[in-house]
Amino acid sequence: MQVSRRLFALATAALSVAALPTGAFAQQQFPTKPVRIITPFPVGGGPDGVARLVADKLSRAWGQPVVVENRPGGNGFIAIDAFKRGAKDGHDMLVVDNVHLAAYPALFKKLPYDPVKDFDTLLPLFKTYFFFTVATDSKYKSVGDIIADAKANPGKLNFGSWSIGNPVHLGSELFASTAGIKMEHVLYKETTQLYTSVSTGELAFALGSAATAGPLQRAGKLRFLAVTAPQRLSSFPDVPTVGESGGPKGFEVTGWNAIAVPPGLPPAVTEKIKKDIETALASPDVQEKFKSFGYEPFPQTRDQFNQFVKAETQRFGDVIRKANITLD
Repeated sequence: MQVSRRLFALATAALSVAALPTGAFAQQQFPTKPVRIITPFPVGGGPDGVARLVADKLSRAWGQPVVVENRPGGNGFIAIDAFKRGAKDGHDMLVVDNVHLAAYPALFKKLPYDPVKDFDTLLPLFKTYFFFTVATDSKYKSVGDIIADAKANPGKLNFGSWSIGNPVHLGSELFASTAGIKMEHVLYKETTQLYTSVSTGELAFALGSAATAGPLQRAGKLRFLAVTAPQRLSSFPDVPTVGESGGPKGFEVTGWNAIAVPPGLPPAVTEKIKKDIETALASPDVQEKFKSFGYEPFPQTRDQFNQFVKAETQRFGDVIRKANITLD
């Protein structure tokens, strides 16, 4: 009798599982093993810090280890290749940024990935705005001063960034195009060297985020002339927008990171991952960390984010073609 009852219970449980909709069952089962978040960013930076915070939250929610695997270098191609060769069931995810999704398609004639077909980009993790940074003793008191000097001395005013095609480079080219000026781009190997050169007056200016340029600004070696946001930031209420500082009205440049999963996952799994990441991002400790990095929350529906990426791709593409920038 005991055996019969046990068999009956097992059969009932099996029927209950079978009765679940396929999507609900897939959602209930995910994840079934450790999850990997592959990132093209090095250990220690802001994007890495956010990825690790999210990984910790997901690990607690899912009852499975969620590890961050840093694969920096190679324009992000190393990390993207690892993701493409990884698990196709959602147990491997990828961090990408606006350069990978919106700029590289115009910068490279042939990419080793398709930004539409190789990823299902679920949601943005954060966005950050940039500041026009100048030396503390710079003659420039506003963005209008930079424009006036550039017009008086075409091609002589210089700005810097750490690579071809990053948001600071393309944002500066967009500024030049919008303001109708010509400037010289100076490349640096890394951000510390770049903003030190601004602080000594070697560079006229550079766009920088609160995370990258903030340390020198707090040390009194840089000034923030304006922010590339639609309105002033609550964390920097005394820094005007570009339009308020004599620059183009409505001028906006952002950097952002997003989470992508393999295409073709069951919708229930995709939705579970998205909702659980949204929950992680909304937690108070993550929001507090955002402030220390100078990051802004970037809540978007999938349709909103897809449209945003398309608009960014068009905008960056126009800047790249007009400035004749290429990486191959």
